[in-house]
Amino acid sequence: MVAFVLRRLGVLGVILFGSSFILYNVAAISGDPTADLRLSTDPNRDFLIAALTRELQLDVPPPLRYFLWLKGVLGIFVGNPNFGMGRDGSAVVDSLALAIPVTLRLVAAATIFAAVLGIMIGIVTALRQYSRFDYSMTFVAFLLFSLPVFWVAVLLKEYLAISFNNFLREPQIPIGWIIGIGLVSGLFWASVIGGTRRTFWLAYAAAFAISSSLVAIFGVTGWLLNPSLGPIVILALSIGIAFGVTQLSVGLINKAALRASLTMAGLSVVAFYPANWVFDNYPGALSIFLMVCVLITTAVFVGLAFSKVDRAPIVRTSIITAVLSASLVLVDKFMQTWKPYMETDAINYRPVPTVGQRNDLLDTSDYWISSLDIVTHLFLPTLALTLIGFAGYIRFARGTLLEVLNQDYIRTARAKGLSERTVIMRHAFRNTMIPIATILVADFAGVIGGAFITESVFAWSGMGTLALQGIRGQDLNLLMGVFFITATLAVLANFVADLLYSALDPRIRVGSGA
Repeated sequence: MVAFVLRRLGVLGVILFGSSFILYNVAAISGDPTADLRLSTDPNRDFLIAALTRELQLDVPPPLRYFLWLKGVLGIFVGNPNFGMGRDGSAVVDSLALAIPVTLRLVAAATIFAAVLGIMIGIVTALRQYSRFDYSMTFVAFLLFSLPVFWVAVLLKEYLAISFNNFLREPQIPIGWIIGIGLVSGLFWASVIGGTRRTFWLAYAAAFAISSSLVAIFGVTGWLLNPSLGPIVILALSIGIAFGVTQLSVGLINKAALRASLTMAGLSVVAFYPANWVFDNYPGALSIFLMVCVLITTAVFVGLAFSKVDRAPIVRTSIITAVLSASLVLVDKFMQTWKPYMETDAINYRPVPTVGQRNDLLDTSDYWISSLDIVTHLFLPTLALTLIGFAGYIRFARGTLLEVLNQDYIRTARAKGLSERTVIMRHAFRNTMIPIATILVADFAGVIGGAFITESVFAWSGMGTLALQGIRGQDLNLLMGVFFITATLAVLANFVADLLYSALDPRIRVGSGA
């Protein structure tokens, strides 16, 4: 295993060296950073050209200059990386340090949501092949996959930002919207549940009634201006989470796992008021992190207390239920912050922004208001990237699972009398994740590269913006700094994918010569 890892890292190092050498020389030869200055009529033109030539080492041939640049980059192994200076006189490493967190905040959430939602919906469409839901999701996937992200972003800014902000001035939901949302919701849930025609229409009627009633209540009570969940709603949702997670993880037949999950659901409600006291008196990321540690530790002990055999699946089920249920308490806290956030002078009842990373006019002394401001600025770009990204996951997960379900070992598992849940979750899903791991890891590596178009539309300054700045300004050091980060993550993603293959598929071995 050690030999395999070292061999793969050596190959990846050669690939990274070769690609960076080629790009550096091509970029250096194709552009002249002093071209604008040579056409200038500034009396200090010659001095400025000489200064820029000295700072960027333009008097050194590109192949040799590359090794001077590489020498500074290799300082990363001693904790002192040097990517050179940009044309604006600032250190490239400082520009990267500012851009990387912005890009991670912008794209990481969208990548996670796209992967989770796409895989989930793709699996459901495969299990309900040629059903109404399958045809509907196939149409939606192809539609979203074909749409340009800039067009989706502009539509979201128009309808979910400008129009929604106008709506919040007088949040009265028209009867047409109430009926329309109910019809769409009924169609979605009835298609997911499937079954006979009678079951379909019963599910449709129930989903329509519940959805339209909730929307009507939201409009009458002004819930959109002062939203909250409260302990009762959190308890009901947590119980539903406990049943759902248990069914997917080990099956409802496992009573020990169900009791552990329901216990954690109940504890999430018991901790509602203590958690809000901590949120109010000790706001901050550290308090949330410590509470998460206590939560996971409690879930482990609860899982062990209810299990006598097969403890690992029960503990896993307990932890997942605890995290999802506790997330509702955190969501409720953000909902409680919604009204005072909108009432600030900087927001003035227009809470959904169309550009920027944060509102500079907002008072950042309140942790929850400043955090909610970051979330609202993330909403539109994250939604745009998620809509475009998860369409591909739907099609890939659907096709892969259908291929796996036709394998001989799946028929053998069913012939042995295993439940359909066990066949799908323990056998089919695990093998479906093997090819999905390839695009999943590659997407996560691509996160740091930034979203060029999305950053431009929403005026974010991330890695994509830096790359465009380096290309347009013929800033070689800046361009190579962005390339080095993205290329390193790309080659490491392939390495991680190889390791994931061996973890997901016991048939794959990385021993001698593998």
